[in-house]
Amino acid sequence: MPGRRLWIVMLAVASTLALVPSVAQAATTLGAAAGQSGRYFGAAVAAFRLGDPQYSTILDREFSMVTPENEMKWDATEPSRNNFTFGSADQIVSHARSHGQRMRGHTLVWHSQLPGWVSGIGDANTLHSVMNNHINGVMSHYRGQIFAWDVVNEAFADGSGGGLRSSIWTQRFGFTTGWIEEAFRTARAADPAAKLCYNDYNIEDWTAAKTQGVFRMVQDFRSRGVPIDCVGFQSHFGSGGAPSNFQTTLSNFAGLGVDVQLTELDIAQAPPTSYTNTVQACVNVPRCAGITTWGVRDSDSWRSGENPLLFSGGNPKPAYGAVLSVLNAAGGGGDGSPVQVGVLYQLVAQHSGKLADINGGSTAPGAQLIQWSANGGLNQQFDFLDSGGGFFRIRARSSGLVLQVASSSSGADITQQPDSNAASQQWRVVDQGGGFVSLINRQSGLAMDVWSASTADGAHISQFTVTGNANQRFQLQRA
Repeated sequence: MPGRRLWIVMLAVASTLALVPSVAQAATTLGAAAGQSGRYFGAAVAAFRLGDPQYSTILDREFSMVTPENEMKWDATEPSRNNFTFGSADQIVSHARSHGQRMRGHTLVWHSQLPGWVSGIGDANTLHSVMNNHINGVMSHYRGQIFAWDVVNEAFADGSGGGLRSSIWTQRFGFTTGWIEEAFRTARAADPAAKLCYNDYNIEDWTAAKTQGVFRMVQDFRSRGVPIDCVGFQSHFGSGGAPSNFQTTLSNFAGLGVDVQLTELDIAQAPPTSYTNTVQACVNVPRCAGITTWGVRDSDSWRSGENPLLFSGGNPKPAYGAVLSVLNAAGGGGDGSPVQVGVLYQLVAQHSGKLADINGGSTAPGAQLIQWSANGGLNQQFDFLDSGGGFFRIRARSSGLVLQVASSSSGADITQQPDSNAASQQWRVVDQGGGFVSLINRQSGLAMDVWSASTADGAHISQFTVTGNANQRFQLQRA
């Protein structure tokens, strides 16, 4: 009975398509809205507040990235020499992991909130050893769990000089950036997969001497191969919001080959227009990876008297709606897909937390796509090439080859091949919510899938009938 068979096929197709949400629907939370363009939207969190139901409900619903307010600073993590304590920080990390949120680490080397035993060190050699030991101790504890670390925080002075501030570090090491370089090199060895950031305040105005001083340092580091991946702009603003040239600042730093992040955003009285302009500056710069507000509700803010955040009590403020609109309007790549052309990504499998990986780092055509633990390799980095009509080729950074399915069959391997823009090399990026996407092949209509939902290193990534399961969902994490 051909009519009956046709009806069954149509029903099966409809059932499969029902698993794929529309990409046109506007996101209703900050994290999901930012995720449409491959960004995050986070909040700084205090461990002692996690037991507050109102606080944790907003945090878990709205934010896709978490930064500890104080729990990873030196006085909290190494109160006496070689005595590392991680209880409160671990509580935040555990909470974030259980709710599918990523972590920013804050901060490893800072002149403030140091325990007295560090501030009292008078010998440069001892301080070098202590600094490196602290970086290694903290980063090894959280190895593989932190998206980005604020390696060095607030090293530059305010004012017209554009140089380093006077601190225990410059008093012992001198007014050069050599100790900052040392901190970054130590951090890279401690956790090669984590992004390494320099973080500071009052560096948002492109014309400011402090901004120029930080820019020169980053430019120098990049030219000499010092491992710096990102610059954090704290973004503590008055009611007028960001300076008019903020986007220029972000673009110029991004032009050095680093990501830029708004790491501690708050704006006095939270005017919707000021929040709109600030967030728009970020979304206009492809390498602006995400935004974090310093706190969740006004009552949690260090500037609580100025009501600078997006929530008052449990209620979103007008600025919240303004930010959500900007993020939704930012969208992503072709036809609303949550990717951007020209940005490098890691494809993180939701069920395993492991990365799509070209097997063995091969640059040869035919090398298999597998999953592997994050290792910082170029064979775990991909960019997207627009094929039109809402489809993209996915190009491996290590080889310049693109991902291709071997056939239209369920279970067919995915390998890297020379770019021919064939339908077997084209993928639609479908938003699954919560910062995750499915990748659907144009030729077959099947989804990129970790074989048998394995969590093991080396498991093949192939194509399979669309189910919407976690082994078919990937987070587009900027590389």
